[in-house]
Amino acid sequence: MISGIITATALVGGIGLFIGLFLGGAAIWLRVQTNEKEEAVLELLPGNNCGGCGYPGCAGLAAAIASGEAPTNACPVGGAEVGKKIAAVMGVEAEESERMVAFVQCRGTRDQVKLDYEYNGIQDCRMLSFVPNGGAKSCNFGCLGYGSCVEVCPFDAIHVFNGVAQVDREACKACGKCISVCPKNLITLIPYSAKYAVACSSGDKGPITMKDCRAGCIGCGICEKNCPAGAVHVENFNATIDQSKCTGCGICAEKCPKKVIVVPEKVSVRAAAAAAAGCRWPERRLQWEI
Repeated sequence: MISGIITATALVGGIGLFIGLFLGGAAIWLRVQTNEKEEAVLELLPGNNCGGCGYPGCAGLAAAIASGEAPTNACPVGGAEVGKKIAAVMGVEAEESERMVAFVQCRGTRDQVKLDYEYNGIQDCRMLSFVPNGGAKSCNFGCLGYGSCVEVCPFDAIHVFNGVAQVDREACKACGKCISVCPKNLITLIPYSAKYAVACSSGDKGPITMKDCRAGCIGCGICEKNCPAGAVHVENFNATIDQSKCTGCGICAEKCPKKVIVVPEKVSVRAAAAAAAGCRWPERRLQWEI
């Protein structure tokens, strides 16, 4: 009987030893080769996994940088500082990058825009495509004001003020999530250093815009005619500014009859908060009671 127990124990032990050796060999044989530079780059990335770089998270970007597929300054959250550290790891010269921030191309606040009806449905901009005219505002190009962009922003950098989303330029990391979620496609990225921007995305002719919103671009072309640098152009009844040509002279803003060419830092969340009387700042989503 004792010999049977010894035999069984030896058999089980032998099988266990075989399985252990087999799994250990398989782990060595099938192991994924790691890239030391990739791991070093991943350590330097902020770890937000926001996708603003265009890759599936920080690990995806680290792999792309290590393979030379992406530039060392591709992370919008880390910015130039992280880009320089990654360049040092990769043994290349740091690439110059300009800080970008989100900008909402709309100033159609509740006191400026006409409403076609009173809407009391789901407070989600993405759902407004299922209601008449895509929302209660007469302007089909304006901000719906229900804060879908607020909900997806991982940096708490965009909030709704008086029916229009506005950006906290200091908190914005240019990840692009607000851009992708906006059903009206009126959020864009502009250089942090931009002196002027067009705060309207309307594609309607002037008379229609004037009827729907008092703060809309009417496509008159006065800004284009007066810009000495040739940086302003009117396309599809809406003005656009080529930031690479803009000198910041301010003539376009001065001549604009509808005052839709604005200084970005003066229409940010912080500027609106400073200007609004009796404003209060809740923890997650800013609301102003005026």
